[in-house]
Amino acid sequence: MAASGGTKAVVAALAANLTIAVFKFIAWMVTHSSSMLAESIHSVADSGNQVLLLVGGKRAQRQASREHPFGYGRERYIYSFIVSIVLFSVGGLFALYEAYEKFLHPHAIEGPWWWVPVAVLVGAIIAETLSFRTAIRESNLVRGKQSWVSFIRHAKAPELPVILLEDLGALLGLIFALFGVSLTLITGNGFFDALGTAMIGLLLVAIAVVLAVETKSLLLGESATREHVRLIEDALTAGGGRIIHLKTLHLGPDELLVAAKMSVEPGISSERIAQTIDAAEARVREAVPIAQVIYIEPDIYREPHTAAAPGSAPAGSGA
Repeated sequence: MAASGGTKAVVAALAANLTIAVFKFIAWMVTHSSSMLAESIHSVADSGNQVLLLVGGKRAQRQASREHPFGYGRERYIYSFIVSIVLFSVGGLFALYEAYEKFLHPHAIEGPWWWVPVAVLVGAIIAETLSFRTAIRESNLVRGKQSWVSFIRHAKAPELPVILLEDLGALLGLIFALFGVSLTLITGNGFFDALGTAMIGLLLVAIAVVLAVETKSLLLGESATREHVRLIEDALTAGGGRIIHLKTLHLGPDELLVAAKMSVEPGISSERIAQTIDAAEARVREAVPIAQVIYIEPDIYREPHTAAAPGSAPAGSGA
């Protein structure tokens, strides 16, 4: 994973989730609260997801091969997509199933350990807040002036948006669980425990869908950002040529493919054309360092023919 900030946020979230998961399971074992069980599975799913992100980042660093000449950068997108599937199935659907069972067979939280889930949830909220703060701080280093929604939608590196959404979901899930457990303890009605569990399930499903949609776009192949496209265009035309067409594609979060057709003067030598292309490639790499794969095709620029307006007579027809 090229972005050390992304790795730092993932590791912080993993450490928090593993610790919290243990205490949540203990609280569930002594109270049989469905909210605590849903939150326990949620933490386990999140921990597995963070391991997947780390594995994807490691595998993406492999060198290009004959079978994969553009490298393995997109492995980070693949593992992020798997994260959304795990969050949806293991986290969201399980919580909804558990809520359904609890709605059918509600029971109060009783016994001498009634205080344990409240204490665990409060402690977990503190730990998740610290993890979320780390994710926010690391994201701010690369977010620039984008809004948070824009950052999540347009980020090319998937780790930070994934961790941001997971940490946000974890915090909200803990609040929902605390809501359900507290009202169950106050009223003695297990309905509220089931309600908190259902809220957790719906939250996880919603986050999983957002992650799946955004990661799918990255898997299909996204172009460079508008800022990078502008810099590439300026670099290509700095030598006096004209862009006939330009296409960009992210081969991974930190690797960009640039394909352009540039105009050259008619009649110039092949040596001059090669020098012009080499100079253009050097300018692009200097302007956008992640543009590591560049293909430039020389051509003669031809003015596009202007189509006649509907109903108008062709020029010279005498109409």
